[in-house]
Amino acid sequence: MPTARVKWVDGLQFVGTDSGGHSVVLSGDDQQDGVRPSEMLLVALASCSAVDVVDIMKKKRKPLTRLEVVITGDRDPDPPWPYRTIQVVYHAQGRGLTDKALSQAIQLSTEKYCSVAATVSGVADIQTRYEILPDV
Repeated sequence: MPTARVKWVDGLQFVGTDSGGHSVVLSGDDQQDGVRPSEMLLVALASCSAVDVVDIMKKKRKPLTRLEVVITGDRDPDPPWPYRTIQVVYHAQGRGLTDKALSQAIQLSTEKYCSVAATVSGVADIQTRYEILPDV
């Protein structure tokens, strides 16, 4: 069972460590001290889906040479400030990359494989789009 720990450092700064021993610095409102937990959720969603998309494209024999995922979220103005809409934009590059293959990979990720998307989608509307960059 995955286990994570968060240890308070000072002020509103914390260090989160996953079950593999990988760490990230987190903080409250001061972004100079670390990643805000609410933005870490966006990072988790983007990276979870990116892992899926890269893997799916490899299995489709259309491996990517580049993938960048840009994610933004609209939050309620009142506490607890949940995300209501999350926009995920995939910028992908690869030889022979097609709209059909990439859109299927993104759909499989967000609707079937990404555990973060499955968790968040009950509260937030996850919207996706993509851009295929020219292969150089």
